[in-house]
Amino acid sequence: MGNKGLYKNYIKRFLDIVLSLFALVCLSFFLVVFTICGAIIMKGNPFFVQERPGKDEKIFKLIKFRTMSCEKDKNGNLLPDKDRLTRYGKFIRSASIDELPELINILKGDMSIVGPRPLLIKYLPLYNEEQRHRHDVRPGLSGLAQINGRNAISWEEKFRLDVEYVNNITFLNDVKIILGTIGKVLKRADISSDTSVTMETFTGTKTEKEAQPTNV
Repeated sequence: MGNKGLYKNYIKRFLDIVLSLFALVCLSFFLVVFTICGAIIMKGNPFFVQERPGKDEKIFKLIKFRTMSCEKDKNGNLLPDKDRLTRYGKFIRSASIDELPELINILKGDMSIVGPRPLLIKYLPLYNEEQRHRHDVRPGLSGLAQINGRNAISWEEKFRLDVEYVNNITFLNDVKIILGTIGKVLKRADISSDTSVTMETFTGTKTEKEAQPTNV
C-alpha cells in the first residue's frame, strides 16, 4: 500500500475525528448561540435533519441549521424555497454557518471534512455509472466541486469534479480544498445558481443521443 492508499484508508479518518472534535470545542459558544437564535427565529426546532446517502449509498441523517420556514399554502403544501428562505437563513447560508452541525456527522463517521457533498436520496436512481462513483467515499463538508463553482455550475460539472476527487484523494489535495473553501466562505461566493436560491433539482444526465435536437 502506497502513501496515497495509507492516507485515504487510515490517516484521513483519523484527521476527520481530531479536526471535527477540535472544531466542535472551539465553536461550541457559536453553536449554542445559533441554536438559540434559530429556535427563536424559526419558532421551533432550529435544526434541519434529513436522510442522505453516504459512502456506498448507506443512508444517514444529515444535520444542519434550519434556513427555511415551514410555511405552507392553503392546501397544506410547502411554499417554494424562495418564499420560505428567511433573512436569517440567507445570512447563515451565505456564511456557511448552516453547515456547522455537520461536524457531528463527521465525528460519527457519516461524513468526512473533504468529499463530495451528500445529496438527496431521490437522485440515486438518476446517476449514470460514472457519477455513481461519488459514493465510493464518505461525503464531505466541502469538496472539489464546492471550490470550483458550488451551486453556480451545472450538475454534470459538479459530478465530474466529485469523481475526479474520488480518484485523487491525497493529503495535499485535501489541504488545498480546505484552504479554497475558507476563501469561498470569506467571499460568500457561489451560494446560489443563476435561476434558483439554492440549486435546481437534478433530473438526470442526458446521453449524447438524447441531447441531440430532433428534426421536425
